[in-house]
Amino acid sequence: MSRLAPVSLALGASILSVLPLFALPNPLVMLGLAVAIPAAVMATRVPFLLCLGFVIFSFFRIHEAFPVLMPLRIPQLLAIPTLGVLVWHFFGTRRLKPYWSRELSWFAAFFGLVTVGVIFASNKPLALAYWTATYVKIGIMTLAIAWLTTEPGHFARASRALVLAGLAVSYVTLSNKANGIGLVEGTRVTIGRDMQSVLGDPNDLSLVLLFPMAFAVSLATTKGLGKLSNLFGAVAVVAVLMAILATQSRGGLLGIMTVFGVFGLRLVKSKLLLGAVGGVAMLVLFAAAGISGRSSGGAAEDGIDESAMGRIYAWGAAIQMATTRPLTGVGLDNFLSNYYFYSSHWDGKNHAVHSTWFGVLGETGFPGLAVFIGMIVVSLRSSLKASRILDRTPGVSPNARAMGRALVAGLAACCVAGTFLTQGFTWPFYIQIALTAAIARYANQVTQNATESATVTAPTSENPAVSTR
Repeated sequence: MSRLAPVSLALGASILSVLPLFALPNPLVMLGLAVAIPAAVMATRVPFLLCLGFVIFSFFRIHEAFPVLMPLRIPQLLAIPTLGVLVWHFFGTRRLKPYWSRELSWFAAFFGLVTVGVIFASNKPLALAYWTATYVKIGIMTLAIAWLTTEPGHFARASRALVLAGLAVSYVTLSNKANGIGLVEGTRVTIGRDMQSVLGDPNDLSLVLLFPMAFAVSLATTKGLGKLSNLFGAVAVVAVLMAILATQSRGGLLGIMTVFGVFGLRLVKSKLLLGAVGGVAMLVLFAAAGISGRSSGGAAEDGIDESAMGRIYAWGAAIQMATTRPLTGVGLDNFLSNYYFYSSHWDGKNHAVHSTWFGVLGETGFPGLAVFIGMIVVSLRSSLKASRILDRTPGVSPNARAMGRALVAGLAACCVAGTFLTQGFTWPFYIQIALTAAIARYANQVTQNATESATVTAPTSENPAVSTR
């Protein structure tokens, strides 16, 4: 009875909280409270799900894609409970067992440089606002995901939840495209542009959609997951692909080609055939996306188009920021406000950097860029090593294999697309670094278990193996 008491208590409280639903002008608020009580009980038992939910709502902006959820203030409702549960399991139950790895060391070094840069930022209030509102949450959740993701079941839930979130955003993207809602330049689709959502920029939207692509392809192609999971992954691949095409983002298309290329290297033996197919696929995707019909960056512009020139000017401004302030850059989230002072070309408005590498360079200086690149290289090598271990070790969970493969492709895609998309201080890289630390630790455990098993079963002179011949 003692085990059932918390569940019975939560169920009773939920029923009582539903009663006044019809007395309130917005029943969604009471519905949220009714769900919150049993969710809180579940969160103390399964903290990984609460942490994952917070990350998904914070990055995919589900509540902005579906405005009906806005009154519930789900990200805010999840933030404090997530932190509370992490503290409880760290100091109370001690179920949260911290560990350290090379990936987390590089991440901690970069996080430290960014934090110090806030102190020396050219616009300190602006840098501090972004640090407290977003970046410190990314820092905490990176460690939480790495420490809470410990078993194949967690890999399975994370992969499917990320793909499901990608499907939800893809649905809204395609719906907006079909109904002509939130179009930029007449053809490029966005979400929540009227409420100044992060998804209101087509490049940022393509970045959000690109993130679950690697996980969807991995679910679709990994054997042993079951036909339902393979079908789910395949449907998600098609939906996310169509949604990214609707944004007409060239960086997003390059990211897609990278994902398919990484998986193609695994599945196609002939590299010549893979290169030929990839070249044709790139032409088909650019034609399907209607890149040539874009107002900026389309075929109507001669020479270097306006979009490309805007990036060149922005990258030049980033270099000027770093050379002027080489140790700290201009500070976190300070690129846009400093563009006028460092750009060689001024057209009357500030421009975003549209590059992860140049963005990190301009806002954190040369030390920041060096550590950031080191963090990515170490994580990419770790994910590749872990994926190889999991692929060649018999008896490993297919969910772990799927996660390892997705992380290799996802990190590679972020690096390629990151040349044209700004993601140095947003969620994608950090979620994948956290999951890479988790999958690398799991792969090491698999190797250790296999070594110990081989040692135990190995024949010795005192205990020779019994022949079956």
